[in-house]
Formats: sequence, structure tokens, C-alpha cells
Amino acid sequence: MRKLAVTLALATTALSTPALARDDAWYVGVEGGAMLVEDIDWDVGAAIDSTTVDHRAGFDVGGTVGYDLGVVRLEAEVGYRAANVTGLRSTTTIPFVNGAGATVFAPGGSYDYAGGRTSALSFMVNALWDFGDDDGVQGFVGPGLGVARVKSRLALNTNGDALDDSDTVVAWQAVAGVRAPISDNIDVSLKYRFFNAPGVELVDIAGRQWYGRFRSHSIMGGLTFNFGAPEPEPVVPTPEPTPAPTYTPPPEQPPVAQPIQCTPGPYIVFFDWDKSDITPEAASILDNAISNYQNCGNSQVMLAGHADRSGSASYNVGLSQRRADATKAYLSGRGISDGVISTEAFGESRPRVETADGVRELQNRRVEIMYGPGSGQ
Repeated sequence: MRKLAVTLALATTALSTPALARDDAWYVGVEGGAMLVEDIDWDVGAAIDSTTVDHRAGFDVGGTVGYDLGVVRLEAEVGYRAANVTGLRSTTTIPFVNGAGATVFAPGGSYDYAGGRTSALSFMVNALWDFGDDDGVQGFVGPGLGVARVKSRLALNTNGDALDDSDTVVAWQAVAGVRAPISDNIDVSLKYRFFNAPGVELVDIAGRQWYGRFRSHSIMGGLTFNFGAPEPEPVVPTPEPTPAPTYTPPPEQPPVAQPIQCTPGPYIVFFDWDKSDITPEAASILDNAISNYQNCGNSQVMLAGHADRSGSASYNVGLSQRRADATKAYLSGRGISDGVISTEAFGESRPRVETADGVRELQNRRVEIMYGPGSGQ
């Protein structure tokens, strides 16, 4: 168990891609990995715990179909696990088929040359609790309940099997792991599974009943495809520029030339979620601001970057600075000198629309531009 904990801790460090919300979406997944079967102690007839079967490491594979409710995911799972027998120890007799084809009994003892295979085909329903920030690796843990068809085949020689039977029983499991996205719709995961199928009843070739349980421990890697797509951003119409007031001179007076007004803003441009790219809508607003700037001389320009509350506070400060820097690059690339432009990142501290923590809000993902007398002070 200590090795399993270390493996999960390393995976948490390695899978550092920001997580994407999968709420209210269907998903499908495949998984596979290594498995260790606990020694199976069989009651043979009236002899309690008389036969112990050892296995080498095996494999565990499966597929899932589920629905993400938010904090909790519900999924249906089909799994198959198997491991080969490496030997058995028994205090009672073991039947086998001799060279003449007759069923005889070997005395109790250790049979390191015994062979065979034990497998379990399961159909489970899992309830998984997700925890962790949306902008980091997410952990999950939960139980599962279902049925399993456990099959065991044991032999002391190549002439025939001493036991070759199967039984379907109620099974349960416990799952824990971590997951992280590698694209908008695909997640990778690493998980540990403890699987338990008690109350297995089999019959050997001599007609004796074998009673025991199947338990295994698995470390599995998985790949999940999420059908949900990120929510589309609302379309915000480009605000029309405010027309400058016109002056009508008195009829008896000659026309008086009016000075051109400096319109300092603010001009507001919005950004896609977790992005600092200038959108076509934002470019239109910035072009209008650049045009009006020509009426303000060489005034100072102040860019204030902001973010919504869907990420951590420290991450949002950096994101709002990148948005301000992208806006500055756009302005300086179209004739406004770098020397008159100042930037400041406010992160999520000055929302335009008040929201709860973790909520995506387009109007809070913005940069505000001000210039003219007193700007940038």
C-alpha cells in the first residue's frame, strides 16, 4: 500500500495541466493496468481454509460510461481481470487425472508446479466524488457495487484440471485516483482499485464443493472522452461611439470654429475565458480608441487588466497582466508610443459584475483604456 501511495503522489505532481469543467456531460473511458491477487484460501468440503492458491501478477482492463453531475460522477463499468496460478498448498487431498484418464487424489502438501488461472468478469456501478481546484489536477474517490463471474482453473498435471468451474456473486470495490485534461475533451487518469468478490462456490472434478473469495489490488491508467463542450461565450455587441455635440451659432453671428474634443474613455474590451488574445470585436473597439486618441495630443494612456473569479487569485493577476500587455502591443503597433502607455493588473479584485467565487463572467474578463489629461497618474 505504501508503494501505491507514492505512485499516486508522483502522478499528482506530473499531471499539472489545468483542469476543465465537465459538469452535466456524458463521458466514456477505457483503462488498463497491473493487478495483484491476494492468496485465495478455499474451504474444500468440510475442511476449512484447507487449500491456498498463489498467483503471479496479472492484468486488469475495463471500460466505463458515465455522467458528470458536478461534484459526483455516476458511471457503469465493465471489467476483466486475470492472473496465472504459480502453486498451491493444501492440507486435504487434491483430485487429478492420471495418465490412464482416471480421477485419483494427491495427498495434501505444497505443489509449486501446479498451474491454472483465476479470472473475474465484473459489471459494476460506481459513484465517484471529485475534489480539487478546476485549474489543477483533480482527485476522485468512491465505491462501486455490482456482480462478478469468478472462474478458477487448477491442475496438478497436463492430463486434466482438478478444478474448472465458475460462479456469479455480488461484488464491491473501492476506487481512488487523479485525473487531468490533455485537450478540451480528453482526460488522462491514474487510479488504484481494490476489488472484492466474496462467497464464491465452485465444484471440483471429484464433486467436492470449494468455497472462498476473490480479492485483488490494481494500478490502472485510463483515457476518458468527455462529450460536453465548453459553454459558448455570449456575444456582446460593439458599443457605438458617442457622437460629438454639434454647435449651432446664432444667425447673426458668423460660424465659430469649435476645438476638437478629447474623448478619454473608458474604452472596454472583453476577452474569452482564460485567454489574452485580441478578438475581432475587441480590435474594432481598440481601432475606435486609437482614432479618438489623435485628438488628445501625446497624453498618457492607462490600461487596467481584469479577470473573472473562475481561477485562483494569483493566477488571475497574471492573466489580467497578459491581457493588458496584449492591449498595449495592439496600441503601440498602431502608432501610440510605448512611452506613454502604463499597465496595471487587478486580477479578480475589481469585478464589473459581482459573482461568487469560481463563476465565469464575460464582463469581468476585460481591459479598460483611459487617456487624456490626468490619465496614467
